[in-house]
Amino acid sequence: MKKLIALACFGFAFAVSAPAFAGVQQDKMKGCNKEAKADNLKGADRKAFMSKCLKKDYVLKAAAAPAAADKKAAAPAKADAKPTASAAPSSAKVKQQDKMKSCNAEAKAKALQGDERKKFMSACLKG
Repeated sequence: MKKLIALACFGFAFAVSAPAFAGVQQDKMKGCNKEAKADNLKGADRKAFMSKCLKKDYVLKAAAAPAAADKKAAAPAKADAKPTASAAPSSAKVKQQDKMKSCNAEAKAKALQGDERKKFMSACLKG
């Protein structure tokens, strides 16, 4: 019985401490993502940066930078730039989405399935 109680206490302590660690790790991941996005990193460069950033002793730029006037001046510019970039999707993306919708509707109307649908969709989206 004592072992069962001890095991239950240990399990409870582990369950309570796990979310605290996850929150710290999630915050670090968010910070690394913001930094990678700000530096406009893609592909292998982004992967290498994220790996380095998520290591224990890496210090994020935001945490390392002093709270100076430069930071205050840069913050509104980033805040202004973010909504415009996310609010207006590129015209190429909109065209691709519209094309996908029309091809899907056409494939559904023809009742295509499996490989036939796959071939049709491929041809439709290319042309």
